[in-house]
Amino acid sequence: MNYHKNKRRSRPSAKRPASQLNPELLVKKSTATVVTPYVSARNFTQLNLHQTLENNIASKGYRTPSEIQDKCIDQLIAAKNMVGIAATGTGKTGAFLIPIIHQVLTQGKVSGLVVVPTRELAQQVQAEFISLTKGTRLRSACFIGGTNVGKDMALARQKIDLIVGTPGRLNDLIERRALRIENISILVLDEFDRMLDMGFVHDIQKMVSGMHGRKQTILFSATLDSSQEKLIKEITGSAIRVNVTSGTKSSDNVDQNIIRVKQSENKFEVLYDLVSEASFEKVLLFAETKRGVDKLSKQLTKSGIQSDVIHGNKSQNYRTRAIELFKSGKTKILVATDVAARGIDIKGVTHVINYQMPQTMDSYIHRIGRTGRADATGVAYTFVN
Repeated sequence: MNYHKNKRRSRPSAKRPASQLNPELLVKKSTATVVTPYVSARNFTQLNLHQTLENNIASKGYRTPSEIQDKCIDQLIAAKNMVGIAATGTGKTGAFLIPIIHQVLTQGKVSGLVVVPTRELAQQVQAEFISLTKGTRLRSACFIGGTNVGKDMALARQKIDLIVGTPGRLNDLIERRALRIENISILVLDEFDRMLDMGFVHDIQKMVSGMHGRKQTILFSATLDSSQEKLIKEITGSAIRVNVTSGTKSSDNVDQNIIRVKQSENKFEVLYDLVSEASFEKVLLFAETKRGVDKLSKQLTKSGIQSDVIHGNKSQNYRTRAIELFKSGKTKILVATDVAARGIDIKGVTHVINYQMPQTMDSYIHRIGRTGRADATGVAYTFVN
């Protein structure tokens, strides 16, 4: 396809800090190397888990632990602090939930707080907890933005075994004296680097300092920056390190390329020509601003391409419905801000497109990680003006 046809010039978008990424770093062919799947030498029945928990794991169809689970579960059941580096889709949610549930069921007087960067991830973690605790009396609560604060306050005052939430809403409930965290024994910080990227560092520090009864800290992240080491050590102490992915390079399963847009070209028309090809079946399209996301979606819909949006200004009900329509294939393109780059596990995403250059390599890695999952090969394009 010729991406450089002479077309009318598009209007300039709102000014944002220029990306410091070198576009040439965003060009990479997927590797055709065959990776031998990890196979654990033991199955879940050999982990000496609480019987009801073991039964629930079996009912979900899981027989053997994933690599991150195999390397973490024993240590976490022993209440060790841990820093784990693992990408979304590797089973890390189960890696920390299974030990927490086992401890609550076998020891009593154990409770957990799981802090995540996005509403969608919080809901997914709670859903996994519910499925793993069927037949028990364990209770969970999910506290996220976009929901009724009054109802959250009433729920927060009840006895809850596992609390899952986003930093903003959790701290709001703490400040309102509805949520008491001083006696919670286990803290999990999931997608830690993304929470830092989103500016939640002070919220996290505030929660950590208020957990006086904390006995175990678990931190998971898909990438790890050396500049975060001091903060991580302050939070986790001399924690065990478990690495399933390096956390520093982009996916080997994704063909990555850039599309240079000339001044004489209309950028949207270049995008339209691209996504009109038959191979673009399920597309995540990233823009840098909420306004830009809304504008792109309207342009796509007006052009006859079914699209929807997800960003922080949309209600939780809207975001949940948009994701479900995209998962089902009723929506071809989901236009999003970086909120969709974490915590949303959508199978079959064929393409990821960055309509502008991402601000950081970390952001880029997590965006393109939405495609090329499991044994599939994905494709990522980044527009460069």
